[in-house]
This record gives sequence, structure tokens and C-alpha cells, in this order.
Amino acid sequence: QVQLVESGGGLVQAGGSLRLSCAASGSIFSFNVMGWYRQASGKQRELVATMTNSGTTNYADSVKGRSTISRDNAKNTVYLQMNSLEPEDTGVYYCNLVNLDRFGASPTYWGQGTQVTVSS
Repeated sequence: QVQLVESGGGLVQAGGSLRLSCAASGSIFSFNVMGWYRQASGKQRELVATMTNSGTTNYADSVKGRSTISRDNAKNTVYLQMNSLEPEDTGVYYCNLVNLDRFGASPTYWGQGTQVTVSS
């Protein structure tokens, strides 16, 4: 129903920047949440940032002030601009989309993940 295609991951030095992109296709509901999660080796997946279709954002404390999430609803694309990257930001970043239907269901979709590695 929904496919998420990510790009922009890579290897950067501490203090550098990356911009991740995720394009969604398929059955995208009018009300939805798109965002980014990450998972470091040996750790649980954690929220990085999310944004609703109406523009409400939510950031993890660890990235607040350093990262900016944005989206282009016409393109069903979400971006994550990450600045002042730290080694602790290293992990696999997953794009996420949650469709919000009128019955209260929230089917969730995930991208394949893209590796972000920040060297010290």
C-alpha cells in the first residue's frame, strides 16, 4: 500500500551535516505523520523527529536544535536536515509513515533504513 524510498545517508565527520530524504508513494491518507527513527547497534529504535501533514513537529531531545524536519505534502516527501552531527548520531535511520484513518486505525510503514555514520 505504501512504499518509502530513502536517500542521503552516508559517512560524515563530527560537526558535519547530512540531509536525509524519504519519498512516499501509494495510498497516502490526508491525515498522516511522517518522520524519522534511528537505531544504533545494540540499541532500541528511537524517535528522531516527526511531522504531521499540518506541520506539527516532534523532536527527540538529543537532536533538538541540531536537526530540522520538513515535508513537501505535494510530493509526499519528508526531509531531515542534520547539522552539528555527533558520533552518538550514528545508526540506521528509518523513514516512517503513519496513516490516520477515520476509524482511529494507524497503519504504519517503514523504509528500508539508511546508514548514517559520524566519525569522531
